[in-house]
Amino acid sequence: MGLFDGVLGGVVGAAMVSVVNHVLEQNGGVQGVVNQFEQKGFGPTVRSWVGTGPNQPITAEQIHQVLGSGAIQELAQKAGLSVPELTAKLSQLLPQAIDKLTPAGTIPKA
Repeated sequence: MGLFDGVLGGVVGAAMVSVVNHVLEQNGGVQGVVNQFEQKGFGPTVRSWVGTGPNQPITAEQIHQVLGSGAIQELAQKAGLSVPELTAKLSQLLPQAIDKLTPAGTIPKA
């Protein structure tokens, strides 16, 4: 994910870049994350992040719902953040990350 590090690294800090990279790695990359959001009922939202139009927002609670308590707890601990802080940051960063990793509006092949 070197490209992602360069795209958002300076803006969000190394800890959150690491967290977003971990989310992508643990869920099978961009396609896996998209699939997970679709399975949890957030298909239109996540497809807006992939598409070339504006990104639909997602709440911290919805991030928690999709990724699950276990994963969120682990990520919060790694990042040195509380669960509410982590999910709030992810609700802002994950749409941006997916958007940046799909610049042409299509998911890259793994």
